[in-house]
Amino acid sequence: MVPKIIIFVVFYVFLALQLCPSIAQTNWIRVGYYRYSSEYGFPISKINSAFFTHIVCAYTVVNSTSYQLSLSPPDEESLSTFAKTMKKNNPSVAILLCVGGSGVSYSTFSSMVSNSSYRKSFINSSIKVARLYGLQGIDFYWNYPETNSDGFNMGILLQEWRAAIDSEPRNSNNSQLILTAQVKYSPSVSSISYPTEKMQQHLDWVHVVAEGYTTPLMTDLTSAHATLYDPSTFVNTDYGIREWIDRGLSANKLVLNLPFYGYSWTLKNPVNNGVGAPATGPAISTDGFLTYKQIKYYIKQYAPDVRVRYNSTYVVNYWTEGTTWIGFDDVEAITAKVSYAKEKKLLGYFVWEVSFDDNWVLSRTAGKL
Repeated sequence: MVPKIIIFVVFYVFLALQLCPSIAQTNWIRVGYYRYSSEYGFPISKINSAFFTHIVCAYTVVNSTSYQLSLSPPDEESLSTFAKTMKKNNPSVAILLCVGGSGVSYSTFSSMVSNSSYRKSFINSSIKVARLYGLQGIDFYWNYPETNSDGFNMGILLQEWRAAIDSEPRNSNNSQLILTAQVKYSPSVSSISYPTEKMQQHLDWVHVVAEGYTTPLMTDLTSAHATLYDPSTFVNTDYGIREWIDRGLSANKLVLNLPFYGYSWTLKNPVNNGVGAPATGPAISTDGFLTYKQIKYYIKQYAPDVRVRYNSTYVVNYWTEGTTWIGFDDVEAITAKVSYAKEKKLLGYFVWEVSFDDNWVLSRTAGKL
């Protein structure tokens, strides 16, 4: 009888191990950021939430005196209908509110995290606002902590925030809120020590901002602003992801950035037009910035027959006509990055931002992989 039991147990252990990979795949997340105060005027009703498991509504600022979330009347109007609108064509999508960004001064967050009463005011306000507008989580974006004291105090904030989020549903019928954060592409690009241990313990996941490495205002060479690899420098996404894992964040806590925008350069010589070609600054716009939708429209209008090329060394698409050079992530680059995230066993990806897509081409490409 005993040998039969042993065989039975071994069989089910083996079966469970075989099923683990397929179970893990069900946890794959697809996050879309949307700026409800965006100057691009993309209406909430036009967002196709079916391509995402989570939508993050950005940004909500923080009052520099009360340390509570500060919503303007237009913000309140947008948030009042946001969750309901998103769930019309995807009832299972979860909505998060992003707190912070460039609209919050460094001193406000630094002061807030350093004082227990300020932290409590901030935490309670964030939970209250999330519940008021029917949201399922909160995303924290401090742009960026600057000192080791900031990093240490940020860790305390996350610990207290998680405790408050854990205890809040006990007094209500609400499900527990999700808690996430945005961080730089690598922990080693800053002089501060990120509270990696606290992030691992208290955050559901981390959005790794892997973009903006270079722009036409920063360099006179054409380049990939969100390069996955770069053999000549540590400033690339793969290096950053490996650094975060080495510092203690598990791969299944990391969510990879997919930027739905690019930059345009003015070439010095139209004949020399590859990645790394000499340039004289931005083209088309004052800073060279273009959304994916604007890029596709520009190509269609000015040279639709010119092929969009792909560079696998850096993982970037680029298009050039005359002295105009545009680097961006098209279908090939998006495919490669999502495949990379899966190979590295990351939790998923997030796009910045959904309104930049062109007829949902990139969202559809990423979502079907």
